[in-house]
Amino acid sequence: MRHWELIPLIDIGAQYRELQTELDAAVARTWETSQFILGDEVAAFEEEFAAYCQAGFGVGMNSGTSALHLALLAAGIGPGDEVITVPFTFYATVAAIDYCGAKPVFVDIDSRTFNIDVSQIEAKITSRTRAIMPVHLYGQAADLDPILAIAKKHSLLVIEDAAQAHGAEYKGRRVGARGDIGCFSFYPTKNLGAAGEGGIAVTNNPEYAHKMRVLRDWGQEQKYRPSIKGFNYRLPGMQGAILRVKLRRLDAWTEKRRELAALYDRLLANTGVRLPWVQADLQHVYCLYTIQSPDRDGLQKALQTAGIGSAVHYPVPIHLMPAYADSRYQAGDFPVSEHACETVLSLPMYPHLEACQVEQVCEAIGRHFGCGTMRK
Repeated sequence: MRHWELIPLIDIGAQYRELQTELDAAVARTWETSQFILGDEVAAFEEEFAAYCQAGFGVGMNSGTSALHLALLAAGIGPGDEVITVPFTFYATVAAIDYCGAKPVFVDIDSRTFNIDVSQIEAKITSRTRAIMPVHLYGQAADLDPILAIAKKHSLLVIEDAAQAHGAEYKGRRVGARGDIGCFSFYPTKNLGAAGEGGIAVTNNPEYAHKMRVLRDWGQEQKYRPSIKGFNYRLPGMQGAILRVKLRRLDAWTEKRRELAALYDRLLANTGVRLPWVQADLQHVYCLYTIQSPDRDGLQKALQTAGIGSAVHYPVPIHLMPAYADSRYQAGDFPVSEHACETVLSLPMYPHLEACQVEQVCEAIGRHFGCGTMRK
């Protein structure tokens, strides 16, 4: 937490204070077994998280980016192939496609959900298209049924970027296992965060799971005898032990996030900012609580002055980043994504946030716009 923030964007330390005894014991177990790389704790966590996602297999890795990379490789994506995704996301989504030598093909987002606009997907499919990579942004599932139908019609793979969507549900089923492979991040700020980097890929395909296990450990099935060229993408044993403890609290934390989001919705209803829109039959997990305002930058400065943390996720769409410049795309090609980059602001959201703190955030927003907030 920055020293001037009375209400931080996120308070990771609160999780440790809640679970200190259990987390300390988990770390101590790792020291006792000395299984610092993969090991029993990671194997147990893989099984538990896969079951949580209603998937058959889980493959733990050192980051969510690694999970996306190996998911694509395990599915056979390579040079010359195209993968359809969105320009409004964290750039790891596109970086993983680049790592494979494939080309990202962008589709604009839906203006309400910030997820992929399903109506635009088929127009982007070519003879080189191999997969669709929807991003379940901010904790809300993309509209999976039509995505899966399009994929089936065109014999495409679906690889879910679920980095922000641990436990999110689409029509009664958790995300991650609806497509061919689902990829999650355990970056510390996520709903389920490690004490450092971490990630996992879940799937119901045993061949994909086996391929990813081999790829994450230098391409070796037998030590010092790699059968293919692989990577050092292994999940540390200590992270597996910590994640097992936190996984048991994930549903309770998710419910608290939903309660806080509902409170934000009520208190901000008359302020003029645009609130998160949740698609029917979906369960949002609010990794981030985002609002929209044409005066986003002015509002953020006002919150900073009031000692309230906020963040912009994300300020520049992928197609306009110098690192990912592509002659196929230019400013104006994806107007919804570009508008979102100019107007979206993330407010404080974490399960240990107090209702009175949400009220203070909303009051500061109301003051900035010269209006009151709804009573709790």
